[in-house]
Amino acid sequence: MSIRTERDGHVFVITIDRPEARNALSLEMTRALCEAWRTLRDDAELRVAILTGAGDNAFCAGADIREIGAWYRSMTPIERRERAEREPGLGGITRNLDPGKPVIAAVNGHCLAGGLELALACDLRVAAVHATFGLPEVKRGIMPGAGGTQRLPRAVPLGAALEMLLTGDPIDAATALRLGLVNRVVPADRLLDEARALAGRIALCAPLAVQTARAAAYRGLNLPLADGLRVEQMHAEPLRATEDAAEGIRAFVEKRAPEFKGR
Repeated sequence: MSIRTERDGHVFVITIDRPEARNALSLEMTRALCEAWRTLRDDAELRVAILTGAGDNAFCAGADIREIGAWYRSMTPIERRERAEREPGLGGITRNLDPGKPVIAAVNGHCLAGGLELALACDLRVAAVHATFGLPEVKRGIMPGAGGTQRLPRAVPLGAALEMLLTGDPIDAATALRLGLVNRVVPADRLLDEARALAGRIALCAPLAVQTARAAAYRGLNLPLADGLRVEQMHAEPLRATEDAAEGIRAFVEKRAPEFKGR
């Protein structure tokens, strides 16, 4: 199996472990990632995940083109469209599968094609200083099909997104940071430590509050402000009746760290 998982308290670390192929995803690996995302979603003890690639050369180079290309060619266009509408996409979370909890991409090298689309489907991105990001599909006669044309323009300015999409040229980590594609850039030997520290800060917060804030942000993203504010209130009100909300107030008054239970 080329997908490894590790539990570290409330943090779930998922590693794409196929460095000899720049961590390209086979069909079996995508199925294994789907199972990992479902574990994250369904296990109340897990509050946040880190997704990274083995080695220091590549986060993920996208799909295993030879295998997945042959698989796609075996179907008609209608069959491909029907599968896309009902099944999880490349890497699981690019389409039809939301774990409902924060995911941090720890980008340890080349993050290309479906690999960038997978990173874009994560909530936060931390990059090693030598990381590169690109959607080179147009150079191969195809286009991004796992969310790249939709998520990239939502993550960076439209002009920058279109330049990447239409030229297929990659950008370096410094440019990705300037554009807002990644949250921070760190030395390679500190990448996982930085991702774990960020995950730990999230895991210390009330899990229901984190999950609900995340859901509200995404659901209101493309709404007019007035509608978005209504979505926010719809999500915020039930939280006020939770045990965690009461614990947060008690801990603040008593000047101690809260002990959240996710209830």
